[in-house]
Amino acid sequence: MATTIATLTEKTDGSLEGVFATIRVNAPIALIPNANKASEEAPDYRIIHRKTGFEIGAGWNRISRQTGEEYISTKLEAPEIGVIFGNVAPAHGGEPGKKVILWNSPA
Repeated sequence: MATTIATLTEKTDGSLEGVFATIRVNAPIALIPNANKASEEAPDYRIIHRKTGFEIGAGWNRISRQTGEEYISTKLEAPEIGVIFGNVAPAHGGEPGKKVILWNSPA
């Protein structure tokens, strides 16, 4: 079972905006394309807290080995949550422009 930790909406500029929510956190976030990507290892997206402007994570474009489809692998980090890994996926119901971040359980 996949756990949704964020709901997102695609914007025309390539960014995604929405809310990151867990039991302890409810934060407005944005995944902003990294225009200054300096190396192949650098993230493709910066994850920003929309109210404070603080960077709280990053995202990398990946291709699924099973399906060949592209997705964004994310890493969010803050003192109150530690480190959380997830993947951006289409939202349930298939509504165009709607995405979610699904938590990757470490187990």
